[in-house]
Order: sequence, then C-alpha cells, then structure tokens
Amino acid sequence: MAKRTKKVGSAGRFSSRYGVRSRTQIRNIEITQKAKHVCPSCGHKKVKRVSTSIWQCGKCGIKFAGGAYFPKTEAGQNVEKMMKGEAPAPEMVKPETKEKEVVKEEVKEEVKEKGEKE
Repeated sequence: MAKRTKKVGSAGRFSSRYGVRSRTQIRNIEITQKAKHVCPSCGHKKVKRVSTSIWQCGKCGIKFAGGAYFPKTEAGQNVEKMMKGEAPAPEMVKPETKEKEVVKEEVKEEVKEKGEKE
C-alpha cells in the first residue's frame, strides 16, 4: 500500500480545509499525543492515552490523570518540585485591607453628615 500522507501526516484527513497553520498544529499535537511516554511508576516507555487527560501504562497497568495531550504538564511538574522541596513555593500576597477600611470610614462620616443636615 502506498504512503498517502508524507508531509501532512494524520492531518491529511482534513484535505485542504481549515488552513495550513491549523493543520500543522493538529499534526504536531497528535504526533506527541499518540506516541508512547515514560511511566512515572515503573519507568518503562509504555504509557498511552486512554481518554482525555487519562493515561495508562501497558507494563504495570497504572492509570493516572495528566494533561489532555501530554501525560505531564508544566504546572504539574512545578507542583511536584514544590512538594519535593526543590523549588520554593510562591508567596501569597494579601490584599491590603487598610485602604478599604479608610474608604468605609469616610463613607460612614458622609452618611452621618447627610443625616445631621436633614
């Protein structure tokens, strides 16, 4: 059987529709999505995508949630680093409530003045 789609790969099913850029982006995503990935549990290159964000290892049978197109996302890797202590956790910035309190006091004073005038 002849190879039909040399350049376009799996995006050949779209023919000339949807534009070149969209088709190449889909092709690149599908290549990485359908490839075998390394298992976080056993280390073998047997992880395949079962469904959206669900991945399963063919060797050890572990099923885990990951990204929609990749088993490990950047956000997930950052969280793992923070849990291990390799990366510092981001500091949470508290909103300053002093300004709000000052504004509330000014509003209360204005309401009192209006009440006294009437």
